[in-house]
Amino acid sequence: MLLIGRYRSSRSDRCKVYSFPIPAHLSQPVCVDVPSGTEAVLGKMMKLTCISCMKREEVKAKTYVDWYYMTKVEQGITPDKTLIYKYEGDLPMEMDGPFKGRLVWNGSQDLQDLSISIVNVTYNDSGVYECRVLREFEFDSFTPSAYILKNITLKVIEEVSPDTTALYSKIMMYLLLVFLTFWLLVEMVYCYRKISKSDELVQDTG
Repeated sequence: MLLIGRYRSSRSDRCKVYSFPIPAHLSQPVCVDVPSGTEAVLGKMMKLTCISCMKREEVKAKTYVDWYYMTKVEQGITPDKTLIYKYEGDLPMEMDGPFKGRLVWNGSQDLQDLSISIVNVTYNDSGVYECRVLREFEFDSFTPSAYILKNITLKVIEEVSPDTTALYSKIMMYLLLVFLTFWLLVEMVYCYRKISKSDELVQDTG
């Protein structure tokens, strides 16, 4: 793979073009544990993110996932949990209950992403969702296991709240694009004038 670019050793050779050989490597997927969103818009689809990265992908493992729903969690009080979804035996299964017909498996093929999505969110979907992940690793002599639990407190709103951080990022991105476009235009004009002067000198000497 060759990278074509400009090498800037001085102003006089700014417009020269050089070739740099660089090695090409195949990209490999990387697991990143990101938190789930906590605000769902009424009537829209909401993804409940549950990531469980495997530190050793070469080891085979049996994965079991249970999703529970709780209306609320209070300290010192055992919450009333409702099993709404489960993954077992390479098969996602939706449980009977208030979420029947509105839950969709949104996990990845390598089972590091074990998320589900709620279709047509209602106000009654507000509450706490619990993702329980059990992995049973397969070794020659023993089968260790790993257990992960994540809670997501979901709030249903009527419309999306304005995200000032995202708005600021968009403004900065647009300003950067304008600056880079202007800089590229200046460079093109400079190179064009430089080449024109070189051609004129060649014609005069000829």
